[in-house]
Amino acid sequence: MLKRYLKDALSNLFSTKLRALLATLGILIGTASVVAMVNCGEMATQKALAQFKTLGTDLMSVNLFPKHQGGAHTREKPLSIESALHIPNFTHKVTHVAPYIQTFGTVTAHGKVLHSPLIGVTNSLKHILKLHLSEGRFISPLDGYSYLVVIGKQIAQQLRPPNSMIKLVGQEIQINHNIFTIVGVLADTPSNSFFNQNLNSAILMPIHTATTLNKYSQIASMVMQLKSNSPIEQVEGQLRQYIEKHTAGYQLFFRSAKQLIDSMKKQSQIYTLLLALIGSISLLVGGIGVMNIMLVSVAERKREIGIRLAIGATRRDIQLLFLIEAIALSLVGGFCGVLIGVIASYIIAETAHWPFAIYWIPMVIGFSVSVLTGLFFGYYPAHRAAKLDPIQCLRAD
Repeated sequence: MLKRYLKDALSNLFSTKLRALLATLGILIGTASVVAMVNCGEMATQKALAQFKTLGTDLMSVNLFPKHQGGAHTREKPLSIESALHIPNFTHKVTHVAPYIQTFGTVTAHGKVLHSPLIGVTNSLKHILKLHLSEGRFISPLDGYSYLVVIGKQIAQQLRPPNSMIKLVGQEIQINHNIFTIVGVLADTPSNSFFNQNLNSAILMPIHTATTLNKYSQIASMVMQLKSNSPIEQVEGQLRQYIEKHTAGYQLFFRSAKQLIDSMKKQSQIYTLLLALIGSISLLVGGIGVMNIMLVSVAERKREIGIRLAIGATRRDIQLLFLIEAIALSLVGGFCGVLIGVIASYIIAETAHWPFAIYWIPMVIGFSVSVLTGLFFGYYPAHRAAKLDPIQCLRAD
């Protein structure tokens, strides 16, 4: 029975190809909008989260800010290097800690002044941020107060002549009145949310050496690696207790990878919902188009309806006939819309340099909503056709 209804519905749709195409076009555009927007929203989220997947989800940063800028409390009791390095012994939830000092000085090399942030670091920074070197080595725990530096990729490009393969390890640069030896060159390092400086343009030195460049050098930031699945609130409480015990006049700000990821996911869900709602407007317009086409079809086929009712068709048969036609329009529009939505997502991903991925949920949602749209907007025309008086229908021209 259903097969016969479907055959009759398709026959009627093929008899009015242009009208059916226009009705399908509205559903197609709406479905493609929903699929493309939601799929692109998911790809954008995954692109934003790629950094955390690379570095790991168990990172935490701590920033120390003076409570009273310029007051006596600013330098009353800064966090010492020894106290910072002792944190993993205080709480077993922290596996590695990398305090760093951002200092300043005049950097010159080969008669040129280099504008670069100077950062005192420990060897743990390499492990936590997964840093790689293109030349030489990183800062070692044995370097102490040595005048040694590791330079970023952009600094290396300024020091190395164009198209030159000259080794920079062993060369010297001057910071203030001190001569520093280059022991390593960082490979290209992407920016991240847990380090306050661009490492590609930075000059790194032993943290103890950084304290000798000027009297204001002190630890203002730390980045840590936690054990897997550590309770963030508990770790923050322990660290706050420890740091406040060893400092005075500072306020602490914590950031963890899990908190940032949760925040980004919540924002992504909101944006995806908004995109889906915007796409649904197009789908709503397409559904109204289907209803309009089906109402016109009912008006034009009154005589056919009257004949069907006269030879024994029930009102339910008439209703199913028109309802299946509306659903068939939506099925074709939904399928083509999903296909076009995926193609549009691919084009957008290639343009934005995102890793392309197909997410089944947007496709299923888009296709399902298109079918439900056909069912919803096709019900009234089908119901109206079923309620027609067969005698009046037979009299229709």
